Amino acid sequence: MKPAISAFRWIARTLIIVLLVILGSTVLVRFAPGYLSDAREMDSRYAVAARSELSAEAARSRSLPQMLLAEIKDPIRGEFGTSRQFAVPVSELIEPRLAVSGLLLARGIGLAWMIALCAALLSSAGRNPSMLRQAPATLLLAIPTAALATFCLLADCGGPVLVMALLLAARDFKFLDRALRAAWLEPHVLQARAQGVRTGRLLAAHILPSLAPQLGALASLSIVTSLSALVPVEVLFNVPGVGSLAWNAALNRDLPVLLAVMIVMALAVTCSGMATPYAAEWKQA
Repeated sequence: MKPAISAFRWIARTLIIVLLVILGSTVLVRFAPGYLSDAREMDSRYAVAARSELSAEAARSRSLPQMLLAEIKDPIRGEFGTSRQFAVPVSELIEPRLAVSGLLLARGIGLAWMIALCAALLSSAGRNPSMLRQAPATLLLAIPTAALATFCLLADCGGPVLVMALLLAARDFKFLDRALRAAWLEPHVLQARAQGVRTGRLLAAHILPSLAPQLGALASLSIVTSLSALVPVEVLFNVPGVGSLAWNAALNRDLPVLLAVMIVMALAVTCSGMATPYAAEWKQA
């Protein structure tokens, strides 16, 4: 019965988050400067009747309740409407880009975890924290995503995966370094080291299993952080993914596309949040 209650709560929480995303995005886009204007109304190639239809469409958009009702109906029916800019179904724009962004996120997170874990193992092996080993992560934390991506472009070195990995590794390193330092000082770990147990076996049998709940929280945090960096990385490196589509939709006030991207990201964040409780249950089992 308990798993069913947990699943029901997760579904209810997800629906509430999606609803809030729709409401917030619709209100922000509706009151953005120039939303009710349409450049096609000034184009002489459009007939008078066509321009009248565009004016009528803009007039209907003045009613915020009607906009909210229309934008909520489409996701309930499993649709996302039609792009205002491209005049094609939103699903046709998003589906091919999901694979591109998903691959970028997977490669960036995987590389970031490798870098952060290796650096944290080296840093936590010493008795006291070393400022020299902490300095690179501190420096990367102070650099904005767009600035790091621009530097890589100007230096013609690295790409979107490397930028994503460095940003995530800097944050993950701080977390892993503190967790490993505490794990190395556990009594059973100290006793095992005194008895000559190899470091690899200590990591596999004692340290990493004890860090499972924290690693689950770190995985969730890594996904959220990578999603926040997805838009500037894809835009600056011209990656045809969901992030660049969201940027283009925001510039052109394409509400259906923007809402669809926000819903996808909200679902990704909500699903990633399930890693922490499952990791805790796995440790208890």
